[in-house]
Amino acid sequence: MNRTLLASLLLLPAALCSAADTHAALPLWPKGAPGSEARAAEPETTEGSNVCNVHNPSITPFVPAADKATGTAVIICPGGGHSKLCLGHEGYALGEWFREHGIAAFVLKYRLAREKGSTYTIQDHAMADARRAIRTVRARAAEWHIQPDRIGILGFSAGGELAAFAAMTNDPGNKESADIIEQQSSRPDFQALIYPGTSGLFDAKKGMPPLFIAAGYSDRQDISEGMATLYLKYKAAGVKAELHIFANAGHGFGYKHDAKPTAASRWPTRFTEWLTDSGLLMQ
Repeated sequence: MNRTLLASLLLLPAALCSAADTHAALPLWPKGAPGSEARAAEPETTEGSNVCNVHNPSITPFVPAADKATGTAVIICPGGGHSKLCLGHEGYALGEWFREHGIAAFVLKYRLAREKGSTYTIQDHAMADARRAIRTVRARAAEWHIQPDRIGILGFSAGGELAAFAAMTNDPGNKESADIIEQQSSRPDFQALIYPGTSGLFDAKKGMPPLFIAAGYSDRQDISEGMATLYLKYKAAGVKAELHIFANAGHGFGYKHDAKPTAASRWPTRFTEWLTDSGLLMQ
């Protein structure tokens, strides 16, 4: 056998193992999510970097080494119209970027309310997954070198809805629960909405987590103008907010490490600057 081919074959298992480890998901409930226990073992389906048929919600950690950790963490909620999860440019790529910058990131796979045949709803199932993700990261903060008061949530498009709702409605946790995760607060310490949908349902009130917004001028009117309206709601409520509407962007720009340098493609840098200015990131 050709020596080069033999060497490649010998290295293949290690390469596959490395790829699997990179995107190893941690189920949010050890016995399956409430209401989905019977389907917890059902395999997800993939098409490219998109995932469907999620019945065992999970988080995929991107945790920096202890000596590079800033103590800040972000749960990332990918978009996909609640019918799929766009885990490429709205998930794993950003998780890797955050890890490289000392920020722990956790990509959430949540149940899909608008997938064909789905019996799930956004408020009863997808939001339960988002809140459980926040509680999980807070419960394991010491293990992942995270400060429990610097845990935020970020969402794209449909995932932005989850981030906004998590900031709007949360609880301090059930201290009487036997589950240490359920004892934790589901309140995010900050929120980032990246071209989120359903902006008309978002509200602001005093005491809500500070807000970072990024959207495109050429996006749908309810998003581009809706984000400007939401910013004003936050200002009226006395909650710090920062708004970026990029003049030459539309919907779905996400994050790609090899994207052409533009103002919109650099939004993660603006976000980390905002975290630093807000005292939420100690670099």
